[in-house]
Amino acid sequence: MERSKPVVWITGASSGIGKEMALQYASKGYAVVVSARRSEILEALASKIKLDGGEAYPLVCDVMEEESIKKAVIKILSHYGRIDIAIANAGCAVTNFLEHSSQQEWERQFNINVVGLAMTAKYAIPELKKFNGRLVLIGSVSAFVPNPFVSAYGASKAAVHNIGESLQVELRGTGVSCTTIHPGFVDSNITRVDNSGHFNPEAPDPRPAKLMWPTDKAVKQMITAIDKRKKVQVITGHGKVFVFLGRFFPGIARAMMAKQIKEIMKTQETGNS
Repeated sequence: MERSKPVVWITGASSGIGKEMALQYASKGYAVVVSARRSEILEALASKIKLDGGEAYPLVCDVMEEESIKKAVIKILSHYGRIDIAIANAGCAVTNFLEHSSQQEWERQFNINVVGLAMTAKYAIPELKKFNGRLVLIGSVSAFVPNPFVSAYGASKAAVHNIGESLQVELRGTGVSCTTIHPGFVDSNITRVDNSGHFNPEAPDPRPAKLMWPTDKAVKQMITAIDKRKKVQVITGHGKVFVFLGRFFPGIARAMMAKQIKEIMKTQETGNS
């Protein structure tokens, strides 16, 4: 049944950027569909949104399974009758030096960050076309810089950037906008999930704490970019600097990342001691 409220569907909504997007969109008057694999966390998030006066629909969806994505869209349409914004946010980060990475790790990285994102877009686009909707792809500054120790992650986000560029052409004249968002360091749990998908709340975060942006601040800027139908938006000041250096001064970018890898190794040694 069609409702008066605009509907936003967010994958990977159980924590971090996805969760904060759900909270902020609910506060803006959207009906929020929150998707992820962990039903109990989605239920808790939906309950919080409803207690705060918002509207939310928890919907389990595994972006590694095309059929799960297809069924999720069918359920959203049955519940609300429309999708106004679809945010392909679900993602993970495989961490390891390339020479030590397995084929299974690379496949998992791309199945979630690239194939899952593409299939989310595939099934959302026909519905977005009905309401001049907005498609959002969550990339990363890693798409533009060297990525020692996280080359699989960087490669997957470079693919996301290219998918966004391709959709800018494919969606031209349809009324649907595609915004690809590339965050820098934003507070989240992404580094606390291991290469097999297991969450460890005690895992150290190797990212530089001094550069970390609060999730709410970053998401506020993301939503502004989505509202304005920006094509590409880099979030965080340091992220914009990294992208600039990666594009125009790659030698400096490599030197910076070489220094960063030493810090990562120190963090690992501390965590293992």
